[in-house]
This record gives sequence, C-alpha cells and structure tokens, in this order.
Amino acid sequence: MMTTPLILIALSCDKTPPAATADTDPALFVADVNRKMDELYRENSEAHWLHETDITDEHEAAAAASDEVLMAYQTAMVTEATKFGTVADPDVARSLHLLKVNQVLAAPSDAEKRKRLAELSTGLSSTYGTGKWCPEGQECKDLGELEDLLAHSRDPAEQLAAWKGWHDIATPMRPDYVEMVGLANQGASEIGFANTGELWKSGYDMTPPELEAEVDRLWKQVEPLYEALHCHVRAKLSEQYGPDVVPPTGPIPAHLLGNMWAQDWANLYPMLVPYPDEPGLDVTQALVDQGWDDQRMTKTAEAFFVGLGMPPLPDSFWTKSLFLKPADREVVCHASAWDFAVKGDLRLKMCIRPTYDDLVTLHHELGHLYYDMSYQDQPNLFRNGANDGFHEAIGDTIALSMTPTYLHGLGLLEQTSESQEAVINEQMQVALGKIAFLPFGLLVDRWRWEVFDGRISPEQYNEGWWRLRAEIQGIAPPEARDESTFDAGAKYHVPANTPYLRYFLAHILQFQFHRALCETAGQDGPLYACSIQGNQEAGARFQQMLAMGSSKPWPDALEAATGQREMDASAVVEYFEPLMGWLAEQNEGRQCGW
Repeated sequence: MMTTPLILIALSCDKTPPAATADTDPALFVADVNRKMDELYRENSEAHWLHETDITDEHEAAAAASDEVLMAYQTAMVTEATKFGTVADPDVARSLHLLKVNQVLAAPSDAEKRKRLAELSTGLSSTYGTGKWCPEGQECKDLGELEDLLAHSRDPAEQLAAWKGWHDIATPMRPDYVEMVGLANQGASEIGFANTGELWKSGYDMTPPELEAEVDRLWKQVEPLYEALHCHVRAKLSEQYGPDVVPPTGPIPAHLLGNMWAQDWANLYPMLVPYPDEPGLDVTQALVDQGWDDQRMTKTAEAFFVGLGMPPLPDSFWTKSLFLKPADREVVCHASAWDFAVKGDLRLKMCIRPTYDDLVTLHHELGHLYYDMSYQDQPNLFRNGANDGFHEAIGDTIALSMTPTYLHGLGLLEQTSESQEAVINEQMQVALGKIAFLPFGLLVDRWRWEVFDGRISPEQYNEGWWRLRAEIQGIAPPEARDESTFDAGAKYHVPANTPYLRYFLAHILQFQFHRALCETAGQDGPLYACSIQGNQEAGARFQQMLAMGSSKPWPDALEAATGQREMDASAVVEYFEPLMGWLAEQNEGRQCGW
C-alpha cells in the first residue's frame, strides 16, 4: 500500500517541464551571448589597440589570434541561433538578427580557413600601417608626409610622385586580398548570404535591393551639387595647371585635388577662395600661432558635447588614449574611436596636428565616443549605432555648428562677417570637404560589392576601381594604371575591411540631424548659420536617440531625433543654397559633367 503514492509522485515528477536553458530558451541564449561577447570584445579590442599603437610581428600575431577566437565564437553562435526559428519577443528576435549581420567578415567553420582569414585580415592592416614611399637617394616618407605634400605642393610632377609612391605600397596586398575575399565569401555563404557584400547590405533594416534603391535615391538628391562643384573646380585647376594637364572637359586627374584619394578637396581652398578679401573658416594658422596642442584641441571638442548637457569623458580616456605620433614605434595614425566594452573605457587613437582639419576630426571622433557612452547600459548586441551611418554622423553633426561665431568665441577667428561674400567663402570651404566626398563615399562599397559578388574578378580589380571612380566621381588616374597594381588598397578602409557606405549615409544624415536640432534649439535664420552650441534642449533630443543604440530599427531612432522616418538629403540642398546659386553663375558657358 505504500508503493502507490510513490509511483504517483514519480509519474508527476516525470511530467514537470524541464527548466529553461540557453539551449532551449532564445532569451537565455541571447543573454549568454551578450555576456560572452563583452568578454571577447574586450580581449579583441586590447589586442588590436596594442597592434595599431605598436606595430610588431608579435602584436600582429596576437591580434590575428584574437580575431580567430572571436570569429569562431560568432560563427558557432550564428549557427546555434538558427535552431530557434521564429521568435515572438521583438528584442530577442532583433538580437538574433544583429548577431548574424553585425559581422564584417564571417569566418568559415573550418578551423584552418578561419585562422587563415584572421591572419590575412590583420596582415593587410599591418601592410597599410607600415607603408612608406622610399624614393631613391632620399629618406622614406610615410602617409602623413605625403599627404602634406599633396596638400601644399602645386607642382604636378611632385604631386604625381607622391601619389604614385603611396599607391604603390598597396601592390603587395593584392594576392592576400583576393584570398581573403574567397574565404570571407565562404563564411558568408555558410550563414545564409550569397556573398560578403550581401551580408553587409543586410545590416540596414531593409533588404539589399531596397538598400541599393535607397542609396540611389539619396544620391540623385545631391548629385547636382557635386556636378556643379566638380565643374567649377575643374575649370580652376585647368587655369592653374593648363589644359594639357587638366583638360576643361572630362574627369579630373586624381593627384591634383590636394588629397591622396581625391575624396576631400578642402586643401584647394586657398586656390579656390571665391572672395580672397573676405574671411573663411580655416583657422590652421591661428592654431599654430597660438600654440594649440593636442590636449587643448581635444578638450575643446569635449567642451562642445559637455555644453549640450552630456558628461565629461572619463579620466581613463586622458591616460589611455594615443594623441600624438610616437617617435619610437610604428603606429596606425588613421584617427579612430575605441569602445572596449567596459563601462568607462573609451579611447582615441589619432596623431593630432594643429590644423583646422584635425580640429574638425576631433569633433567627429568624440561623436563616436559620446554615442558609445550614451548606449553603454544596453546589452552588447544593442551597443552600436542605429545603423553604421548614424555612428559616423554624430560628430559631423556637431562639426556643422563650428560656425564663424563658434570659432571666433574660441579666439581662432579675429573677425566674423555676415556679408554674402563671406557666406560664399564659408560654404565653399565646407563644400570642398562634404560635397566633394559624396561620390567617393558611395563608390568604395560599390566596388567591393562587385568584387564580392564576382562582377569584378581579381583580374579586373584596378579596372573596376577606376571605372567606378570615372563614372560616379569624375576622377581619373594621373597615369596609366594596370592590373599589376592595387589602387583600392591604398585607402585604409579597404585593407582594414571597414564598410564604407556608412560615410555616404552620414553625409546625408548629419544635415538632417542638424536641421532638426536647430529647430529644437529655436534657431531662426538660414541653416548654414545655425549653431547648437550650449543648447541643452537640442542636446537632450540628441541623447534620446543616442541612448537607443541599435535596440530599435533605424527609422525609430531617426524619428526620435528628427520626427522623420526616412533619410532625406533635402537638408543638404537647403544648407548649400547660397553656394549653388553662386556656382550656377560661375559655370555659365562651361561644359559640365564628364
């Protein structure tokens, strides 16, 4: 008689549902992934920080090993996540989606291939970071020295030598890049994407075809601005160098635009200033004359964000960042902001010089760090921009408030002027950076999309690169370039495998953000004259969006900041309205286009 209750109890226990685990519960699985990703990101960031701030074979190997560990974990977790199928909880479902699409290089499941992909990726970055041009009988020149030469020289032979010297450092990368593309495509196919380009295009809360159509729509909104600027700059360069060097029609030779990649033409401003007797925005000489150093420049950028109601940067930022190029070791000087997945550990890596361009860049890079700080309480998979264009746009939005009045307040401009001539000068200087950049921001990933999907074969890398540069940018190589070279690799983001569409989108979004924040600040008058400096109401609206990270689709974040759910380039057109009118007058009688 005693056995019956025991049997009943045993049967009852058998029917009790097992406790949920990360193997069966997608919410617990996501929580485990977030914890582990924090740990791996910290280790990976430390390894890459050491590699980029002290380039040695040992540090390169350590960074590659760390990449391999991170890739292996991500690959395994993406595979694991597929077992959950459709998930009802929207936060969990979004986390699983982001786990899949947030990889830049999806590693193959095969351990040897995964290791090789990590080695190739890190090695390409090292080749770029240690690149130098060593002309016979002269001291070797690094990228910074060559950029200075292009910025200031107006000798086409000297400019060509510098341009060619740097672009040739990328030639050895070519076979490794070809191999890397094959391995990355294999990894992407294993997690359900046709190729790595399709993986990249899937991270924008829309399908790849929808994204491409959206990008085309935005480009059509701003293309007339670029064509007008291109037409005027080409005419002035033809006057400067003669029609044999710069024909008055067709593409512009790439080495004559004051920038190694012809992506930013701001260094041509002294040649192109519309009204030389009126003030402009370039305060480089004032920075030098007043002895501004790296710390003062960085603290000035920080003060802008603090004035909007945001907290100061953590103390560790000032002790752990790299602000100047060291004399005792090789470093990657390309400016970048670093979030180490540890609350409060944010760093800057930049070889700061006392120039107006670097002052603007500091506002841009600190924009990344303030975004990082704003969403630091989100779980790992949500600690990112609403899309990658958002992250790039934040600091540039702030930089649009670096008006003459702001620079005058810093003591960097002796006087300001509200004359129409001064406005045209200021707009020309801004446009040579921002409008000139737009097609380059578009074409770098267009090239990679075609490389990844095979439309551009390894035997056509250079031909495809210059075809797109001619079609979209109206830029030509300064000399014949064949397939023995790898000119795309001379741009940091290609060997570093950094998706580039983000910069095109950022150049649209920053003006859209700027217009909305100016309205919030109650600013009257033209958009180009607005500065939100010190306006905490605008700062609060901005922070509302920043704190969301990538927890919601980007239209939700865009709506929080602007009230709109669609990216819109009309603010770019509105901002540059005075310059467009002036350029139309200048271009009368010229044959524009290429």
